[in-house]
Amino acid sequence: MAKRTLKIFRFNPETDDKPSYKSYTVEPEGWWTVLDALNAIKWEQDGTLTYRRSCRHGICGSCAMQINGLNDLACEKQLKALPRDPIQIDPLPGFEIYKDLVVNMEPFYAALKRIKPWLINDEPPPKRERLQSPEQFKQMGTSIACILCAACTSSCPSFWSDQEYLGPAALLKAFRYTFDSRDMGLNDRIEQLDNKHGLWRCHKITNCFTACPKDLNPPEAISRLQRKVVSEKM
Repeated sequence: MAKRTLKIFRFNPETDDKPSYKSYTVEPEGWWTVLDALNAIKWEQDGTLTYRRSCRHGICGSCAMQINGLNDLACEKQLKALPRDPIQIDPLPGFEIYKDLVVNMEPFYAALKRIKPWLINDEPPPKRERLQSPEQFKQMGTSIACILCAACTSSCPSFWSDQEYLGPAALLKAFRYTFDSRDMGLNDRIEQLDNKHGLWRCHKITNCFTACPKDLNPPEAISRLQRKVVSEKM
């Protein structure tokens, strides 16, 4: 495979006055992903390059970043799917930059905690597991496949302008539990959902739908959750 050039965002707030870009050239194998290229650069050319990665299988969400202006997972994006050089790599937008491609995810996780992303059920536990029918399971849709990579939330203009906004990932997780037939926790979550920093900050711009590397549909889930909250209050 021909040589490829990556133009990578660099910024260390402890030493740099402002961000800059640095270009690196690699000689990839045909199967390389963007993450493989970043690893080659860090391991063989510049050990100071900083980014997050873990599973390399599109499961952990650690390597979410902007690739040519679009949020994606570096471990899933093939170099051959990016025909033009340089390939520009940036950190996820909307978050404080710790260093290079690493951002502060604490606001993202704080929003997630606010909606209590766990099963809430005060009934005595059964002797075995709490069962669901296939029809009940389908009510959650594909929301269970969210890997919390933050690609959706960091693509959302409402989140950029309102750091208290829960964001599509947290709202999708709230949907996942609210529509779980075993869960009884909507009343415990409704205060966080039913306000201007919750469900009603979403304007259905659908950036989140486009950005999701797992092809999930947060706007649809948010719409269903909005209707559910309204019906509960009637």
